[in-house]
Amino acid sequence: MMPATTLLDAHLAHLAAALPPYRRCEPLLARWGATLAGRLTAGGRLLVAGNGGSAAEAQHLTAELVGKLRDDRQPLSAIALHAETSALTAIGNDYGYDEVFARQVRAHGRPDDVLLLLSTSGGSANLLTAAQAGREAGLRCWAFTGLAPNPLADACHEVLAVDSPDPQVVQELHLVSSHLLCEYVEQAMVEQVDQAEPAPAAGPVRAGVEVVLDGGTARSVQA
Repeated sequence: MMPATTLLDAHLAHLAAALPPYRRCEPLLARWGATLAGRLTAGGRLLVAGNGGSAAEAQHLTAELVGKLRDDRQPLSAIALHAETSALTAIGNDYGYDEVFARQVRAHGRPDDVLLLLSTSGGSANLLTAAQAGREAGLRCWAFTGLAPNPLADACHEVLAVDSPDPQVVQELHLVSSHLLCEYVEQAMVEQVDQAEPAPAAGPVRAGVEVVLDGGTARSVQA
């Protein structure tokens, strides 16, 4: 008799199934990291939002950017919109829950800032409203979602869609994506510094010294 599949076995099987297609996300994450590094070091900001577990992951991402992931570097402006509880509850009370992120996007976002929205379903109304507000304000709108197509993927300029029907697996790979995004940001920042450093100055030119060889032939050597 075959042993029953455990919860762990089932979960790991779903995760393993999502990993091969997830590998295709690397070029996108690298490009997003380079874009963020350029924008944030130039004074722009990243706005991030999600609901529930996705809210926790959004806040995890902003903490890594304002703080650091690995090596020390300049702090980067990244705001988790759901973490401003007084604003969130005031907006929800006065304008409705669909507006809790959108109104903050209008308040904080500037053209060419980046808005990143996290959702396993891709159908949250407050995130769709935020994406619309972001596009109207001239922000670059990105999304982490589950299976695509979905409404949030369609509402944003670009999307990283995890190819899994399991919301837990989607959230787990969103966390991996957040860590990788931070790593690519920090890598791009190092490359920016390397490119900005001037080339080392050439050493002083030494005068030639004439040497007379046996046989009467002369040549010059460096002193």
